[in-house]
Amino acid sequence: MSSRARQILELLLQSERALTAAEIATAIGVSSRTVHRELDAVSELLEAQEIRLIKKSGTGIRLEGTDVKLEELRGKVFVSEDIEFTPDERQLYTLCLLLESEEPVKLFTLAINVKVTVPTVAGDLDELAGWVRRFGLSLIRKRGYGVELSGPEERLREAIRQLIKLRLDDDQLTVSRFEQPLHRLDRKLFEMAGKAEMADVETALWTWEEHWAGRLSEQSYTDLLIRLSIAVRRIKSGKRIGEGTEPEDAPSAQWDAALRLTEQLSERTGVPFNPGEAGYIMRLLEKRLLEDEAILPSDDLALAEAVRSLIGQVEQALGTELGEDRSLRDGLFSHLKISLQRLRDNQRIRNPLLAQIRKDYGSLFRVVRDAADSAFAGLQVPDEEIGFLVMHFGASLERMKQQIRHVRAILVCTSGIGSSKLLQIRLQKEMPQVEIVDRASWYEASRIPKDSYDLIISTIDLPIDPAQYIKVSPLLMPADTERLRSFIRDGMPSRRQRLRADGKGEGTNEYNKLLSLKVSLNEILRIAEQFKVVKLRGEADGLPAVLGQACRHEEEAGVLDGGFLLVRDLLIERERHGSQIIPDTDLALFHTRSENVVRPSLTLYRLETPVVMGTDPPTRLSQFLLMLAPRKLGKEALEVLSEISAMLLDPKMIDTLENGDEKAIQNLLIHHLKIFFRTKMESEWTTNGNSIQR
Repeated sequence: MSSRARQILELLLQSERALTAAEIATAIGVSSRTVHRELDAVSELLEAQEIRLIKKSGTGIRLEGTDVKLEELRGKVFVSEDIEFTPDERQLYTLCLLLESEEPVKLFTLAINVKVTVPTVAGDLDELAGWVRRFGLSLIRKRGYGVELSGPEERLREAIRQLIKLRLDDDQLTVSRFEQPLHRLDRKLFEMAGKAEMADVETALWTWEEHWAGRLSEQSYTDLLIRLSIAVRRIKSGKRIGEGTEPEDAPSAQWDAALRLTEQLSERTGVPFNPGEAGYIMRLLEKRLLEDEAILPSDDLALAEAVRSLIGQVEQALGTELGEDRSLRDGLFSHLKISLQRLRDNQRIRNPLLAQIRKDYGSLFRVVRDAADSAFAGLQVPDEEIGFLVMHFGASLERMKQQIRHVRAILVCTSGIGSSKLLQIRLQKEMPQVEIVDRASWYEASRIPKDSYDLIISTIDLPIDPAQYIKVSPLLMPADTERLRSFIRDGMPSRRQRLRADGKGEGTNEYNKLLSLKVSLNEILRIAEQFKVVKLRGEADGLPAVLGQACRHEEEAGVLDGGFLLVRDLLIERERHGSQIIPDTDLALFHTRSENVVRPSLTLYRLETPVVMGTDPPTRLSQFLLMLAPRKLGKEALEVLSEISAMLLDPKMIDTLENGDEKAIQNLLIHHLKIFFRTKMESEWTTNGNSIQR
C-alpha cells in the first residue's frame, strides 16, 4: 500500500461523514485526480476485506462495512510494518534511530530500517544536517565509520523533545495511558519519550508539587512531565549528563526544589540522579517558573497588537461587534502564542477537523483567511491554522445563543481553547439543560471533586473510569448529541434526581457568580485606589539600577515583604527573554509574580534621565509601568491585571500615560475597568437566559 493510499484511508476511517475528493486532496496535498487513482488502486484490498467504497455525486466518498471489518481494516492501515513511510516520516524515523543508537550506524542499516535505497538515505541525511545543527549537534558521516549524532546529552534530549513535537501533540502522550499507538513511527516516539516511565514520573511530580509552595500551569506541567520522562529513560539507557555541582549563581530555593524533585524521582523510578542531572532539572524548573511567574497571559505586546488587528478586521468584514469579547481576545492570544512559534520553527500544523470546518464555516473561513494574511504579513499561515482561528471566532459569534441548563458539566478538550469554547456553545445550543460550569485540562480531570459537577464531557480519552465521563467530537456531531442525551436520561438518574430534589445546584452557582463579581470589583477598586505616578532619577548603571530603585520603593510602600532584589532579578530575567518596551514608544511594562509580593500593585515610574536599552536597534526608556502580584493569585485578580495589559493597545491610554498627570491616568484606568466589569457582569447573567440592560 502506498503512503498516499494509507493517508486517504486514514481520513475515511476517522471521518464520521462522507468526504469529497477535493477535501481529501486538500488534506493530503495532492490533486483530486490522484485521490481517485489511489482509491482505484486499493479497491481490490477493500473488496477482500468485505468493505465497499461508496462514491456518491454531491455527497462524497465513504467506506461501508460492519464494525468488525472496519476495525480489521483500521488495524491493517495503521499497524502494518510493510507500509512505506512518507518522506517526512522516513526522515523522522531516521533521526529516532540515530538519537537512540549508542554507536555509529551504517548507511546500509538505516536504509534497511526505513525500506529505501542507500542513496535515498544519504539525501535524507543532507536535509537533516541543518535541523540537528539548530540544537548544537553534529551529524558525523565517515566512510567505513557510519553515521553518528554527536553533542552534549542535554542538547540530545532537547532534540528528542522537539522531534516529538513535530509528530505528536502532547495530549497524545500524556492521556493515552493504556494503549500503544498503531503507527510504527509513533510507537518509536512513545518509547523515546519514556512513555513506560511516565506514570511513575507523574506520581513523583504530583508528590513534589503538593509540598511545593505553588503550582505549575497546565502547559508547564505537561512539558516538564514529558521532559522528565525522556530524562529517566535516557538515564536507564546509560545516557547521563556529566557530573556537576551546585551552580554558584543558582538561587538556593530553586536548587533545593530541584534536589527534592530528584529525590522523589529516584525513589519512584529507582533511577539514581547525580548532581549533573539535578542541575539539569533545576534549569528545567527555572524555565517553567519564569513562564508561570508572568502576571499577564498577553505579555507579548507585539502579538497582542496583531490579535487586536485580526479581531478588528474580522469585525469589520462581518459587521459584528467582537472587540469587547474578552474571551475571544484571550483565547486567540493563548492559541497564537504557541502556534506562531511552531510556524516560525517550520513545524507542521495538523488540524484533523479542517475539512468539516471548511464545510460548516465556509464564509467565515474566507474572512479569517483574509484577516490573518493582513495581521500576520510576512508569515505564511497554513489553512490548518486558519481552521483553528475560525473555531475561536465561531465560538464568539454563537456565544449569545446560550440558554438555561440543568445539568452541571465540566469540559475537557485539548484540541485548543477555541475548540473547547465552540463545543461549549454547540452544547448550549443543542442541549440547553447542560450547564458548563468549568473547562479543565486532562490532568485536572481526575482531581476535580465529584460533588462540584454532574458530568464530564471530553473530546479525548481520559485516564479515569470510563463510567465517569462521555467522549464526544469537538464539533458535536448529531450522533454525539444523541449519545449525550441518552447518557443524561439513562446513565445518571440519581444525579439528576438529587439536583432536582435539593434545588441547590442552580442557587449555589448563582451565589458563586455573585461572589466572583464582588471579588472582581474589589480588585478593580484596590488597583485604582493605590495607583501612583512616581519620579525616579536616571542611573548610570542602566536598567538594573532603575528597577532596583522601583522595587525598593514598592518595598517601602508595603507591596513587598522584603526581597526587593529578588523581585528586581525576576524583572531583569524576563526582559532578557524579550523586550517589554511597547512598540513605537519610550514606555515599557515590567511585571512579575513572586512570593515576596504581598498584594497586587500598579505604579507608573517616570525617569528624570532616560535609560538607553540594549535592544537592536537601541531604544530609550523614559517611563515604565510596574505591575506586581503575589505568586498565588486568584482568577479574578488575574483577569483584572490582564485587562490592564490590554489597555496598552489603546492609543488614548498610551498618550495619557506618556503625557497625562496621575489623576487623568487614574480616571482613564477606571473608565476601562468599568467597561470590563460591565461586560463580565452581562456575561454572567446572559448565560442564564436573562439579560441586564445597559
